[in-house]
Amino acid sequence: MSVYPTLVIPETIAAGPGPGNTDPRVLDAFSRQGVADHMHPDVLRGMVEAKEMLRDAWGTRNIHTFGVAGTGWSGLDCAISPILPGDKVVMFVNGTFSGIDSIGVRMKAATAEELAADSLNPQPASVTVIDVPHGESVTGEIVEKALAEHKPMWAMMAHWETGSGRINDIQGFNDACEKHSVMGIVDAVSSLGVSDFSIDDYPAVKIWASCPQKGVICLPLTYAPVSFRDEAIELVKKRGVRTYDHHPILEARHWGVVDGKDGQQQGYHRTHSCYAVAAFHEALRIMLEYGKAKKAADYEYYNTGLRQAVEAMGCEVTSNMTSLIVLNLPGDLAGKEKELVGGCRAQNFGIWPTLSEPVQVRIGILNLLNKESITEIASKFADAMIGMGAEVDKGKILGDLEAYFAG
Repeated sequence: MSVYPTLVIPETIAAGPGPGNTDPRVLDAFSRQGVADHMHPDVLRGMVEAKEMLRDAWGTRNIHTFGVAGTGWSGLDCAISPILPGDKVVMFVNGTFSGIDSIGVRMKAATAEELAADSLNPQPASVTVIDVPHGESVTGEIVEKALAEHKPMWAMMAHWETGSGRINDIQGFNDACEKHSVMGIVDAVSSLGVSDFSIDDYPAVKIWASCPQKGVICLPLTYAPVSFRDEAIELVKKRGVRTYDHHPILEARHWGVVDGKDGQQQGYHRTHSCYAVAAFHEALRIMLEYGKAKKAADYEYYNTGLRQAVEAMGCEVTSNMTSLIVLNLPGDLAGKEKELVGGCRAQNFGIWPTLSEPVQVRIGILNLLNKESITEIASKFADAMIGMGAEVDKGKILGDLEAYFAG
């Protein structure tokens, strides 16, 4: 038997699309808890307070708003669980992660025969996938045209697509769903905690899912936020779902939501860790203390400064998200995106390539909303560009960035 040395992972700048840099307050909340029984009154109180703060963060009165234990994938699986075999769905794809959402939707909607024909990538006749070119957003016009033509029961898209860095038209999606009596599902993994929006403003979107490691800035293995409108829950009651682990109604019971009402005290739950509850609770406190509007404005402000810096290095920015810059390298470096990213990551500067074609570079600023962090990112990226042979006037670029912050 081999006993390895203690694992030591160095400090890095998590300057990619996510996970983000976890706030020290969250790490402290995680580590300083007593070894509490999972049914300890303070653990249960923390869960009640967390779901109430989560409703404020989402901007909703939905009772079925809670956290699914796990990563964002867990929340998304819960969100699409009401889709049953044969359900007619239109799925909008404009990047890697909405593409993965599409695979999940197709697995849920496939009949037994369709799933057996290609179990890892089924192609059910009831699902229409609308592919929007990489680097472009899903517009209200695209959604309207597709729903008018296909008349589905469900429609799904990502709010912010981190594969391509594009913001999709949530108002247009809602309006088209409302017009055609379609139940909308939205992947808000990258927008919750970054953008200033309230889900109750979009009544035709019946189900929302997010994740803990991006805008919420919590430890990745805590809770993925989800929210279900009453119409979605009534449908689940009527038809059921083919899962126990991510069942929307059964999951909600762990958080004291029973028969559409909040309980004052939860019954037995799925052994939620006191450490995870405390970390999630603190992350939500930080979000609400910061303020949705202020945080959204700060992301826009710091993103603009960094965007100007990388454009001054000759890069072409193709994204419009405020937490993530997706760019093409200048001509002489075109085709060397993975090499440049690999060199940065070897120096603990955690930027990312896109995970699908065309290969681009992604630089994120999750929880890096300060002058010092943005300047460090610009400086390290300039060094990487220079190291690859680009002609970059680093001194001027950093001087211009300093001037931007000086107002």
